[in-house]
Amino acid sequence: MSALKTSALRLIKPFAIRDYALLASALVFSTFAAGMWSVAMVYQVRRLDGGPVELSMVATANAVGLLCFVLFGGIMADRHSCRRIVLLVETFSFALMSITAILAISGALELWHLMVAGFFMGAGSAFFYPSYSALLPKMLPSDQLLAANGLEGTVRPVVHTALGPMAAGFLVAALSPAHAIIGVALVHFSALLMLRRIPNRDAYNAAAVADGEAKPGIVRQLREGVGYTVRTRWLLWTLLFSVISVFTFIGPFEVLLPFIVSDNLHGDAKLFSFALAFFGVGSALGSLLIASAKFPRRYLSLMTACWCLGTLPLAMVGYVDEAWMLFIILLAFGITDAVGMVIWGTLLQRRVPSRLLGRISSLDFFVSLALMPLSMAVAGPLTQVLSLQSIFVIAGLASPVFGIIAWWAGKFARDEEEHPLVDEPLPVSEG
Repeated sequence: MSALKTSALRLIKPFAIRDYALLASALVFSTFAAGMWSVAMVYQVRRLDGGPVELSMVATANAVGLLCFVLFGGIMADRHSCRRIVLLVETFSFALMSITAILAISGALELWHLMVAGFFMGAGSAFFYPSYSALLPKMLPSDQLLAANGLEGTVRPVVHTALGPMAAGFLVAALSPAHAIIGVALVHFSALLMLRRIPNRDAYNAAAVADGEAKPGIVRQLREGVGYTVRTRWLLWTLLFSVISVFTFIGPFEVLLPFIVSDNLHGDAKLFSFALAFFGVGSALGSLLIASAKFPRRYLSLMTACWCLGTLPLAMVGYVDEAWMLFIILLAFGITDAVGMVIWGTLLQRRVPSRLLGRISSLDFFVSLALMPLSMAVAGPLTQVLSLQSIFVIAGLASPVFGIIAWWAGKFARDEEEHPLVDEPLPVSEG
């Protein structure tokens, strides 16, 4: 009972800080809006008589907007007030969705409008998330960052992949896609209201430049961030590992998994959605488990082990012949992936200097996403030369192999011994 009380206290303790509670609420609203947009956008494209090609164009515009601005977004987080940046992003998102909704309601909306909206929504995310990541260590003590990142990892799959799409689906079915877009705008407005209540404290601004010293240029700041990454062994090797891991498994997971469901399990879209739900539940469970625990002593080793062992079950995906087998594989994958991601996000916030955190967060975001479109583009043609079973075997085994290489080359075991990150023990009432 005492252990449960300690875990619960650790989980909720960050919410005692008002500024963080407001920021976390804004993140929930913003994530909810993104989940709604993912469904509203699809049915608005269909309302315009668009098909898969048109839908792909809008989705690609979103990804392009994100990739084009994510490095710049990190630099801005290190140059300006992170609070002001997230506030401006939500203001812009509210205005953009309001205009899109007006065009949809009036019947004036065209496909290119949706592409522009998707591009700028992606660009908004490129500024929002580096600033959000940089704000957390300015709001919270270091021993509360794991809980905050874990709660984010718990909420995101539930809100973004379940509650937000469900709300948009209800509005589309009951009214129209245009009304769902109105809902997206209103949820962004709610996030804006939360952010406006956060005081403009000096701690949330970028480090001041000494008198007589010129503010560094954008290119110089980018070089500084890249240089720090290259010189920092654990950071460099984790990012290299992430690039290879994302490239090897994201394409099969996103593109080929539906064919496993239809060809091996003879299932339909409903079964596929159930499979994805198990992955989402696993992500939420993994985030919740690590959020309620102390920061691990062997944090780099545990993070790498989770990402390595988590993809191993994917090697069996091509051989499943029962739905429950696929559900268990995706549940385990979701749990281990989330545990690794929460440790990683907390590690960046605790070991990267605050003046560089926005740039390093955006660089991590960029590196993780850069090969994602290429992986998805390669996955389909690869089925012409390899079987689905072989592709998923490669996807499952590549991460463990390169993870071991990164752990050894990055000297993770020695690094975590030389840089212990120990949380202070939490007091627990007797009884």
